Amino acid sequence: MVAYLTKNWINASAFGVLFLTVVVFAITGNLFVLLTPLVFLYLVLVGVNWRAAYWLFLFTIPASIQINFAADTMAITLPDEPIMWIFLILFTLVYARNPKTLPGWWWRDELVFVVFLQFVWLLVAVGFSQVLFYSVKFLLAKCWLMVCYFIFPVWIFREKKDFVRGFFVMFIPIFITIIVILIHHAILDFGFDKVQRAMSGLYYNHVDYSTVISMFFPLLLVAYPLIRHKGPRYRNGLIAVILIFIAAIIFAYARAAVIGVIFAIIVGLAVRSKTVNVIMPAIYGMIILLFVYLVPNNKFLEFRPDYNNTYMHKNFTDHLIATFRGKDMSSMERLYRWIAAVRMSRDKPITGYGPHAFYYYYKPYAISCFQTYVSRNAEHSTTHNYFLYMLTEQGWPAMLLYAILIPLIFAKAQRLYHGFKDRFYRLVTMGLVMTIAVGFINNFFSELIETHKVGALFYIPLAMLVILSRKLKEEQETGIAT
Repeated sequence: MVAYLTKNWINASAFGVLFLTVVVFAITGNLFVLLTPLVFLYLVLVGVNWRAAYWLFLFTIPASIQINFAADTMAITLPDEPIMWIFLILFTLVYARNPKTLPGWWWRDELVFVVFLQFVWLLVAVGFSQVLFYSVKFLLAKCWLMVCYFIFPVWIFREKKDFVRGFFVMFIPIFITIIVILIHHAILDFGFDKVQRAMSGLYYNHVDYSTVISMFFPLLLVAYPLIRHKGPRYRNGLIAVILIFIAAIIFAYARAAVIGVIFAIIVGLAVRSKTVNVIMPAIYGMIILLFVYLVPNNKFLEFRPDYNNTYMHKNFTDHLIATFRGKDMSSMERLYRWIAAVRMSRDKPITGYGPHAFYYYYKPYAISCFQTYVSRNAEHSTTHNYFLYMLTEQGWPAMLLYAILIPLIFAKAQRLYHGFKDRFYRLVTMGLVMTIAVGFINNFFSELIETHKVGALFYIPLAMLVILSRKLKEEQETGIAT
């Protein structure tokens, strides 16, 4: 009997897990208990073929949903977040056994260096946090996010077929969610005020949804020239998919997503013309000039909203018109929080208040004349700007590191694009930098990099650029594209 169990331990374990699952479900009646056999099978897959398990993990990300519990005080995204815990444990064991599993060329990359400094400063900010419990939770989530999205790709994306597989593994579930949401939204007559209901629980809100699909959109644009040599069936199919994505972006009714796609196209053209290095300095310069104009003599107070005439519109056209007139509630609420964030930073400029602390401290710093009907902030949302998010919660060093990272990404992409002789890698580089460009704009009006779906579409392309940098060096040394 012992010999049989030793030889057939997987079968024996599976039977035991199934038996215990039935028993526990019979006692508790909890439906989540029925997922235990799937968890067991996934753990077996990780042990047998962890690369296959990683591809399956990537497939789950777009379709994962948030589950709230403990009276909505805590939440988890299923199934991808528990899988990230598994890969964090796996990485810890592998790296502890052999630190050289992360190659030297990876550590020497400038993007890795800046991201590493960001993580180090995050540790400092957590150490000085005013809300230590929430900051530690944030740190843990950041750890498994960075391991899964930024480190593991270096072991996964080795050949061209891996880049192609990665595209399809993410595309298929994203496209399915788009179809489901568009059908649901069509039933609701594509109403602007019904867009949140159309999310069908697949995304936290329409901003999360619009950011994901707009960030993936540039990859479709670069996919077209890659399949140009194939038959018309493939080309027409991709054109249809591109049109569906455009419709989805439009009906998501998110201004930042549309601006992000336009900005990505500008970045792509700038990369081709070798002028991308002027984009971010120009943007930073305009922001500084805006501050110089608005701050002296409190000139920004002239833009305060009329509380009684600032509200959410039921029509997207009216929503856009109200935005330009300064009568859109969401835009004015952003100003309300941005002003509070700037004023907060004066008291804790170096370490900030700690990750996840903005909500608990910003209201005393806000200016009441910028209040709107949603200033009560029942959903506990934050600054709606990633720069200010870093500034208030992790201080000036964190904000400056992010401000440095973006132009470094663009500059690296330009060098890679013009360095590669291999057309495939040139186009992949273009798609990746445009994806990050869309994410930059969306996060200028939100702070979604720390979320599981948007974080994947930011850090995985970032990791791929690091890998492509190595590919370029190998091509230059051998003269052969790998």
